[in-house]
Amino acid sequence: MYEVLDRTLFEDDSVSALNGWTAPRAATRLALIGGFTPRRCGIATFTADIHASLMTASPDLAIDVYAMTPEPGHTAFDPAVTATISENDTASYSSAAHAISESGADVVWLQHEFGLFGGLAGDMILGLIDQIAAPLIITLHTVLPHPNGDQRRVMQRLIARASKLVVMSQRSCELLISVYGADKDQVILIEHGVPDRPFGRSEEYKAKFGFTGHDILMTFGLLSPGKGIEGVILALPAIVEDHPNALYCIVGATHPNLLAREGEGYREGLKALAVSLGVDTHIRWIDEFLDTEDLLDLIEAADIYVTPYPGAGQSTSGTLSYAVALGKAVVSTPYVHATELLADDHGIIIPFNDSAAIATEIGALLDDPIRLLALQKRAYSRGRAMIWPAFAARCLGLISATQIRPKAAPAFVAVGISGLLRICDNTGILQHSIHSVPDRAHGYCVDDNARALMLMNRLGAAAEPHRSRLATTFAAFVQSAWNADAGEFRNFMGYGRNWLEDVGSEDSCGRTIWALGATALEGQTPGLQHWARDLFDQTAASALDFGSPRAVAFAMLGADYRLTVSPDDATALQVLEKGAGTLLSLFAQTRRPDWAWFESMLAYDNARVPEAMIRAGIRLARADVTECGIETLRWINDQQIAPAGHFRPIGSDSFGAQYETPRPFDQQPVEIWAAIDAYAAAYDVTGDAIWVHHANRAYDWFSGANDRGVVVADPITGTCRDGINPRGLNLNEGAESVLAYQLATCSFMSLLTKSR
Repeated sequence: MYEVLDRTLFEDDSVSALNGWTAPRAATRLALIGGFTPRRCGIATFTADIHASLMTASPDLAIDVYAMTPEPGHTAFDPAVTATISENDTASYSSAAHAISESGADVVWLQHEFGLFGGLAGDMILGLIDQIAAPLIITLHTVLPHPNGDQRRVMQRLIARASKLVVMSQRSCELLISVYGADKDQVILIEHGVPDRPFGRSEEYKAKFGFTGHDILMTFGLLSPGKGIEGVILALPAIVEDHPNALYCIVGATHPNLLAREGEGYREGLKALAVSLGVDTHIRWIDEFLDTEDLLDLIEAADIYVTPYPGAGQSTSGTLSYAVALGKAVVSTPYVHATELLADDHGIIIPFNDSAAIATEIGALLDDPIRLLALQKRAYSRGRAMIWPAFAARCLGLISATQIRPKAAPAFVAVGISGLLRICDNTGILQHSIHSVPDRAHGYCVDDNARALMLMNRLGAAAEPHRSRLATTFAAFVQSAWNADAGEFRNFMGYGRNWLEDVGSEDSCGRTIWALGATALEGQTPGLQHWARDLFDQTAASALDFGSPRAVAFAMLGADYRLTVSPDDATALQVLEKGAGTLLSLFAQTRRPDWAWFESMLAYDNARVPEAMIRAGIRLARADVTECGIETLRWINDQQIAPAGHFRPIGSDSFGAQYETPRPFDQQPVEIWAAIDAYAAAYDVTGDAIWVHHANRAYDWFSGANDRGVVVADPITGTCRDGINPRGLNLNEGAESVLAYQLATCSFMSLLTKSR
């Protein structure tokens, strides 16, 4: 319904970086968050292995490692570490989030384990992920089937924020969907990576460690009661009775949390149990946290690898994966990872807490070397699908699929209105839609009908006959919303045309006064203009007591329109002058060196406030008001430019956060319309083309120049999605979003025409 314009007339090489997406980089940048070597924990080893395998597979990939640490200086990290995050320091998480954003990371990959992060159930990590806009992949190393309240809360926030969730077992996939409500297409299974070593070298490595002549049983891991070591020790008397050369290697330092809490009491208890059973000489204790290569050498020396966990909760076990990949016969209890990895006769499953079964199965393998060798070969074959190159290939595919692909701004095309007509009826415009289907359950509101009335004023003649008919419908809704007894506008109406309240919010009242002022000037017929002037004159005084900065700004904008028609209108002048004074006072009270704003927090429709100040400054010939508007618009504009150069509207997650860096999600179309209108006001007062380029960038948000590279609006139908969340589009098409797109298009066209 709009004239076709060529935006390239307003672009040149000197400002190309301002016009949406910049040219894509040759290499992808990945921010990798987890533990890291030489920190002694499984997540640290795994994160370091991911880093090494990805760098080997794709040397051009830029990887920034953010390593978790208990406290600053706790670990002398590998040089690959870009920065550290102190697990109990809130500021450290925020600092890392800022660094990730400024780095231009294309994808963020978080290794998640509850105990790795500070707070309740590790919830301090949420402060980091809420502040980053790049697509987020999360590897969940533990997926609990029966979480407590805090664990569930954290998991659901992680799921809501993540583009993709990586797990290492099918059971974890099922739990994410059934217990936590994750979407099926969000969950990716990538088995634990493993080394690629030759098969059949156990005698060589037995000699290295002095194990020649022994049948080696082995368990590895940080020592704690949850490993089930007691079960194997209790089985040893029966094993060594028939196989006196059997030697059980218990490998791993005591878990640091257990060590800090109880010292070596648990290890000493196990040793005492072995002595009491007379098998202490058949146990080799290797009380060390081994580097990966040393650990692999030690596992190669084993004949049988035992994982005797006493319960089913263990989601993954890296050492189990290593043992299978190195061709070891595995005897394991049926925890999740083992039942999947050892299925189809790739290992032996025994009941939980059953020492007799451990003794029976190990004894049977040692009695039958041919069967033992066959099981080892099957295990080795199973491991070929998990070797690090295969793991890295899957990870690189996931990174590529998750990464946002920059989109060039399309040529400006005509915008239709069928998407708008879809949500309109004889009462007005319906508030919400479920996808593209109008949602009658939520009825109507004066907010949307006031906006819709403004749009009817601005659509071209090609929108007839719909424009004239709907203008009358929306005006009738606004008229009905005025509650003369209360001296305020109502806001919400049910689908049955029943008002649901006597008085609406200040913001809805202010927005309606704004629409009346605009219609007094822009109404398509003299009758509509006269109606709007009369109702404005009846209602505008209600704005004099507004306290909400946005409500004040909306009313000021309406008053400015009204004064264009009647420069001596006393009420409109009073609204404008008092509003400007109120906002100047708020600005003086709230501003800080790094916070040039009217409130200590950010909310919605932010740019409306500086827009109102600029318009008021022009109207009142007050340089102080205009300067305040320009200063605050520059500041809010800076907050809405992503490091990559595209427009990033203030996300609704930011609402209510005091003096905090804006959070990127959820992003809503109404912010784009507000920004473009404010840039137009700044252009009117300064004549500086930079404001046209800012508007260009903001408008390109609709067509894919955004944090998810998604097309938000459809110019053919003129409809618009409800915004962008961490996983992409909010697929609903409500009135506010459709109207914001339509009105932003009108404003952008007008600005481009004016600046030609």
